[in-house]
Amino acid sequence: MSVSLGELAVRFGCELRGDPDRRVEHVATLANADERSLAFLANPRYRQQLVATRAAAVVLGGASAAECPTAMLLSENPYATYARIAAVLHPLPAVVPGVHPTALVSPGARVDPSAQLSAYCTIGERVVVGARSFIGPHSILAEGATLAADVRLTARVTLGPRVSVGARSVLQPGVVIGGDGFGFAPEHGAWLKVPQLGTVRIGDDVEIGANTTIDRGAIDDTVIEEGVKLDNLIMIGHNVRIGAHSALAACVAVAGSTTIGKRCMIGGLSGFAGHLTIADDVVITGYSAVTHSIGRPGVYSGTLPVEEAHAWRRLVARFKRSGLLATRVRRLERAAGLKSDQEEPHD
Repeated sequence: MSVSLGELAVRFGCELRGDPDRRVEHVATLANADERSLAFLANPRYRQQLVATRAAAVVLGGASAAECPTAMLLSENPYATYARIAAVLHPLPAVVPGVHPTALVSPGARVDPSAQLSAYCTIGERVVVGARSFIGPHSILAEGATLAADVRLTARVTLGPRVSVGARSVLQPGVVIGGDGFGFAPEHGAWLKVPQLGTVRIGDDVEIGANTTIDRGAIDDTVIEEGVKLDNLIMIGHNVRIGAHSALAACVAVAGSTTIGKRCMIGGLSGFAGHLTIADDVVITGYSAVTHSIGRPGVYSGTLPVEEAHAWRRLVARFKRSGLLATRVRRLERAAGLKSDQEEPHD
């Protein structure tokens, strides 16, 4: 696809410095761009690559304009503008309405004529597939699942009973929504399964990465609100609620009945204990262990950064001795007639 810089400037509200008739066909990095490419600069650490770029045009902020050797599209948010332009230059494959001969569609399902059902997908009873939705190969929609308009299930996506997915949401390969939550009651040294009677409700404009799983609710529903972005290999437990426009990076695990607020950002490999409440606008840095509720916006971290092995062993030894050291300090404070900030631990 080929688009002129003038058209892009008008469409996305950019200031163009350069020939409005010059055309770009694809996006590329600053280092690998050619005369038909559009690149962008959002991170200042790549500014050295800007000087030598061969791109036809670069999307950037005003602070870097003087260093750009080619045409430029000035934007207050270069990365977001680049994302929108990239979507124009590299559109998703068009939905081809129809049902593949190998698809299995239950008689009670309602599939919009404009939707595409790919090879070997299975559509259960009372399933609703909305307009222009794409059901990728080997996907399974269990009884009562509902898709709004323009949903994309890329491949091998499984939706459990009564799961609902909002408009324009994208589920990447291997996603499983609505499997049983981890609910077991202890009884005489064994485990008794607790029926998982809820389902999962996914809002509009949600994207869920490959092989991510979201459990159905035990009684009430698990809820993923509009605009949430989940990376690959994330596990969301039963009855979790994730607030609108929050983003979770890869390998995050959220235990059951935890509520994460709106516009939160969760770093990769972080874990949440169950039954917690996280406020809106909270940032959790990567590899954090969240064991208590967070009531105020802010940036939180929960683990130590990596150290050389011998240094780490010394730190661990100090951690183990910290209780004894605290006890000795309190005894010295009492002997000196000073008030301790901590109480004596109870055995």
